[in-house]
Amino acid sequence: MLFDDGQYSLMDQNIFPQDPLQFEDSMKYSDRLKEYKKRTSLQDAVLNAEGKMGGLRVIISAMDFAFMGGSMGSVVGEKITRAAELALKERLPFITASCSGGARMQEGILSLMQLMKTSAAIANLNEACIPFISVLTDPTTGGVTASFAMLGDINIAEPNALIGFAGPRVIEQTIKEKLPKGFQRSEFLLEHGMLDDVVNRKKCALISL
Repeated sequence: MLFDDGQYSLMDQNIFPQDPLQFEDSMKYSDRLKEYKKRTSLQDAVLNAEGKMGGLRVIISAMDFAFMGGSMGSVVGEKITRAAELALKERLPFITASCSGGARMQEGILSLMQLMKTSAAIANLNEACIPFISVLTDPTTGGVTASFAMLGDINIAEPNALIGFAGPRVIEQTIKEKLPKGFQRSEFLLEHGMLDDVVNRKKCALISL
């Protein structure tokens, strides 16, 4: 749906997640990775691709919530950074489609550092006057929202998408108050100046730039 005639070339497919912390909760992180790779046929929670949209060459990074809740670890951060760097080198528009529960806790500080890394890559695009369009889908939360996902020259969200840092339940438990109706939903954010538009994904297309 993102590219003209569904034609695109995948990039950065040789980057694989590791388990440097040998993390284990209810199961080993290494085993969890194997499980999600088998379940989704993905190496991690993001795909990079180049193709044409509206006849224009673009670079796109698209996240997949099905892989560990779209959490951003070292591979996701690296791939988004590489995509932004290629867009900078080729002077092409860069588009991200975010869908994430936030940072990947199994990678600890390595995951948190991706917030700064991806944000710095977007800052380089901004400095070079290369357009960055951020598309936020349901949900886009945590460290992804706190980094590249809200840094677009244009920020577009899907209808009724949950967008924020902490989820509404966590906020309510912290402040001991009920939140306004629709709080953190895309329409609420648009009304309060946090988004540029709310658009159904079937209507998203790059016509001119």
